[in-house]
Amino acid sequence: MHNLTIKQMSEKLHAGEITSVQLTQHYLDRISQYDADINAYVTVTPELAIAMAKEADEKLAAGKGELLTGIPVAHKDIFCTDGVKTSCSSKMLDNFIAPYDAHVVTQLKKVGMPILGKTNMDEFAMGSTSESSYYGPTKNPWDLNAVPGGSSGGAAAVIAAGLAPMATGTDTGGSIRQPASFCGITGIKPTYGSVSRFGIVAYASSFDQAGPMTRSAEDSAWMLNAMAGFDERDSTSLERETPDYAAELGQSLKGLKIGVPAEYFGDGLDPEVEKIVRDAIAEVEKLGAETVEVHLPNKDLAVPSYYVLAPAEASSNLSRFDGVRFGHRCENPKDLEDLYKRSRSEGFGAEVKRRIMVGAYALSAGFYDAYYLKAQKLRRMVRDDFTKAFESCDVIMGPVAPSPAFNIGEKSDDQVSMYLSDLYTIPVNLAGLPGLSVPAGFVNNRPVGLHIVGPYFSEAKLLNIGHQFQQVTDWHKKMPEQYQ
Repeated sequence: MHNLTIKQMSEKLHAGEITSVQLTQHYLDRISQYDADINAYVTVTPELAIAMAKEADEKLAAGKGELLTGIPVAHKDIFCTDGVKTSCSSKMLDNFIAPYDAHVVTQLKKVGMPILGKTNMDEFAMGSTSESSYYGPTKNPWDLNAVPGGSSGGAAAVIAAGLAPMATGTDTGGSIRQPASFCGITGIKPTYGSVSRFGIVAYASSFDQAGPMTRSAEDSAWMLNAMAGFDERDSTSLERETPDYAAELGQSLKGLKIGVPAEYFGDGLDPEVEKIVRDAIAEVEKLGAETVEVHLPNKDLAVPSYYVLAPAEASSNLSRFDGVRFGHRCENPKDLEDLYKRSRSEGFGAEVKRRIMVGAYALSAGFYDAYYLKAQKLRRMVRDDFTKAFESCDVIMGPVAPSPAFNIGEKSDDQVSMYLSDLYTIPVNLAGLPGLSVPAGFVNNRPVGLHIVGPYFSEAKLLNIGHQFQQVTDWHKKMPEQYQ
């Protein structure tokens, strides 16, 4: 059953060929069998999943089911889930049971999707490998020696290994698209504000964006339809009519103009990754598209800009974790100051502490203008580059990451090298644009993704391009042999 597409699962559920309880139990059995090796789940919720599956079966039997009704989902452990531990893979929140649902969780509950559990991630979404988790690193199902990417590495791994048909992820600097590339699945970061951030534990509020992670672009379109929409509880949620993200699936790509940035294919890009990406673009050209060269001259300013702005926002957002109201609290504090210091020192991991300190420094008196304001100006320049590029093309294509997945521990002592693994994804977050990663090939049995970026609110177009590409290739259908 785990080899079926979302649409095929839905058809079988609505026809009564399978029940949601059977489908959900199938995935729970696979989690029990395989997850000990991968470490992709922080929490598994079998009782909740089966109870929700029974409700979904009743809904289907009454003829009230929707396309996603009865199909189970896994949530990244950054989405608050009522009555379920929401830890952000941090010791700081290891004892936190969320008292309410994130908006995305509510949306998917409304359509009747059983919750399999919560997936592992980089602590507080800070990382590119899922190695900074308090619960240990998640392993890449394609090669257990490799990282799955981050911060949504657990979400990508459960789909790649067939431990969930779909999962929620969040993308702050590439945290949906980069693990999607490393694990050979499909993931889309929507336009900033398209999906509510309410109930998502904040890392960097002006960057964070939730999105779907699935096997195919078509599956992502169906899932995004359920996730997106205005939410008055989120001040950054866009008050606009929610489009049908599946509406353009099947449309011809004839006349599509693909921008290929010269800056994307220079030093630092693995030659084998470059060949895969260029071959993938050539496949899209065969479908009727044409390529034009575009320029993003400020690409190299994106990473330094991001690593000033995101830590600055993180230092503010994470100040609430002080050991007073919820989360980890040190034992026997001498006074309030000791409570703050030891609770935060004990509760946060090394990468989180590093980013808090960088952010606090950038916002401090005397350095605010030199770092934070300058980084904001660079952010505008990066955005303007995209605006100009889209004057001559419909979408931009290139690599998702400079290399395939690297080995666990390989970059643990080289933070700059690790940060550069988000070189191609971070500019999209700085500009707030939508970006899609679709599987495009392999290097030494490690997956490589094609990155497709569009103007604001072009998600339906991106998903159709991904869908058309997946109609003539089968990279998205491949699974690691041991999990088939």
